[in-house]
Amino acid sequence: MNEKSQARDVYEAVADPTRRKILQMLADVEELPLHEITVHFQMGRTAVSKHLAILKDADLVIARRIGRETRYRLNATPLREIQDWVSYYEGFWKQRIIKLNLLLEEEK
Repeated sequence: MNEKSQARDVYEAVADPTRRKILQMLADVEELPLHEITVHFQMGRTAVSKHLAILKDADLVIARRIGRETRYRLNATPLREIQDWVSYYEGFWKQRIIKLNLLLEEEK
């Protein structure tokens, strides 16, 4: 199994609302330690750590140790895959709306 196939799927990683909230938090700051992330959730450090591990496996967060503390920061590059996928459907819907508007204009 190669390294890419062992990495967690970015879509799977962002499917969970808790992980999306963590990503949003990290997007707003340079980096945060685990204890500062944990206070925003009604779950323990272990549960938050598991969510961070999934995000790390998908390469969405980067962890660095400073003494006994681990600090996390966002790596938004893998989100480009999702943006590219969604942008295709954005174009799809824009075309459908244009066609609908043309049909409505013809019926007037």
